[in-house]
Amino acid sequence: GPGMVLKPEPLFEAVAAIKSERSECGESEKGESELPVLLLTPQGRLFDQRAAEELAEYDELILICGHYEGVDERVREHLVTDEISIGDYILSGGELAAMVVVDAMVRQLPGALGSGESVGEDSHSSGLLEYPQYTRPQSFRGWEVPEVLLSGNHAAIARWRREQSLRRTIRRRPDLLERAALSDEERRLVAQMEREED
Repeated sequence: GPGMVLKPEPLFEAVAAIKSERSECGESEKGESELPVLLLTPQGRLFDQRAAEELAEYDELILICGHYEGVDERVREHLVTDEISIGDYILSGGELAAMVVVDAMVRQLPGALGSGESVGEDSHSSGLLEYPQYTRPQSFRGWEVPEVLLSGNHAAIARWRREQSLRRTIRRRPDLLERAALSDEERRLVAQMEREED
């Protein structure tokens, strides 16, 4: 192509130096062959919530940020263990993609968020978009917080949240419903909501 390509030597040397330092510090319990080396590239598998959860299981990993026209193919073939893309668009380099991957992974770690429940209720964690969020005041410019959220009935609140999550997903990202783990009752509710939307 017309642009520059990152040479293999500096990348192989950088990864070897990281692995060597880990060995010298006694941090390489699992062996250096198991240390994931990820290349951020538009040609990689699409990064999603499941990938964030999967990658967060590793104690360590190496991220290589593509740049310019890309990297020498020998890096892909002999150094990289996985290729990740954050979407179907092109950035100037892989640095922003690496920040997205790191942030999504760190959110999965215990203690990273104020509430451990937050991770499980985020959009995409359940395979659906998150339900609407409200805070104080109860009334703002005549717009009210839904009564069910003020009721103190935890079962009713949970049901409302799940229904809202389903409704929001149907309207904004219906493609997610294909992979979502839904009960038979939720599938019936989705069918009813889809009929209402038509």
